[in-house]
Amino acid sequence: MRKVLIIGSGKSTAFLLKYLLDISTSEKLHITIGDIDVNVALAFLPKHSNANVIKLDVFNDAQRTKAISNSNIVVSMLPARFHIHVAKDCITYKKHLVTASYVSEEMQRLDKDAKANGIILMNEIGVDPGIDHMSAMQVLDNIREKGGNVILFESFTGGLVAPESDTNLWNYKFTWNPRNVVTAGQGGTAKFIQENSNKYIPYQRLFRRTEFLDIEGFGRFEVYANRDSLKYQDAYGLHNVRTLYRGTIRRVGFSRAWNIFVTLGMTDDSFTIEDSENMSYRDFTNAFLPYSHKDSVELKLRHELKIDQDDTIWDKLVELDIFNPNKRVGLKNATPAQILQKILTDSWTLSKDDKDMIVMYHKFGYELNGKKHQLDANMVVIGKDQRYTAMSKTVGLPVAIATLAILNEKITSPGVQIPITKEIYQPILKELKKFGISFKEKEVPYLGYNPLNN
Repeated sequence: MRKVLIIGSGKSTAFLLKYLLDISTSEKLHITIGDIDVNVALAFLPKHSNANVIKLDVFNDAQRTKAISNSNIVVSMLPARFHIHVAKDCITYKKHLVTASYVSEEMQRLDKDAKANGIILMNEIGVDPGIDHMSAMQVLDNIREKGGNVILFESFTGGLVAPESDTNLWNYKFTWNPRNVVTAGQGGTAKFIQENSNKYIPYQRLFRRTEFLDIEGFGRFEVYANRDSLKYQDAYGLHNVRTLYRGTIRRVGFSRAWNIFVTLGMTDDSFTIEDSENMSYRDFTNAFLPYSHKDSVELKLRHELKIDQDDTIWDKLVELDIFNPNKRVGLKNATPAQILQKILTDSWTLSKDDKDMIVMYHKFGYELNGKKHQLDANMVVIGKDQRYTAMSKTVGLPVAIATLAILNEKITSPGVQIPITKEIYQPILKELKKFGISFKEKEVPYLGYNPLNN
């Protein structure tokens, strides 16, 4: 049996495990899940003779090296910052590695050693990054093979709640790591290109610089810019492009309301709040507002941020219970971002039968035979329930398919990789279609960059 070690279990592992277990007998696979909490891992693992769970603390050198050395390939589903510990061992013990996370600077520095040892360190093979890379490169390569010159590329992805489970005023529920949602956009200025002009959006303006897009059958959405679109010029070969813009999709109205938290400072993760454990949700909100001996917390917030009582934003804030004097934070030495995450989790957690939704949209503009053309492509995936989510499906399946392709030597190029070559994206996209993960493409009149700027 070929041994697959999966380190870490969580929201994105359900479909990963199902895919590998379904083929485990025919492909002679044995899957081991290593997790610091064995009970959490067991909850994700169906009973199967070709699978087991072990305790694995990634910071325990003995546990980590023993598990990695005993495997044929390693899949790391850990938080991105922990992959490096696994990657170094994979090179030492000559084991291939698959992750869904962005390539960090530390990971990239392992490229030379990985190549010298014939080891594949496959990264960015989830949904975004992952399916976005593969689907975009397939179209870009097709355009170039026809002799076309790409002049515009826009790409947006969102993890949202499905319409049938959309039961709150924010039109949003958590479908992946809530911390990443709360801290989205921090740590750098968003950079992109529109019509040959470099554009920059600092964090404090990010959620007020949105654009609209429409997906047939699903209505209108809004997008805000991702941190750095410019780094995709090299990866995608888009050095002469006039517009290059990547962003995150939300339902219309989300960003304007979210900007309230940004403006107040509630998304800050750089300091802790005194006695946070005993604070009420109302105390937390009041901590970011001026003192008044007569005005209520509600009145102070409306005055401070100029929110009318009949504004839909006000209803969204009230819905989250941020003015509740009876609910306690219950977190010691918590940052504002951690407290906000706790408050949002109360309201935005998927219920047992809730369905989530992944929406991805690409726009390609290109010149061919002296004419400008535009191709729009979109993908919508609806989850099954709280466990078998669209997020788990679109992250876990590409990871699983890539793992099998590496084991079967369908992917052989060593080094630090992302899925932008035909060797990688063609077989994976073909396999994903069997699971309903595919794009609808449509040629439309060339419009240039999105004119619906807010």
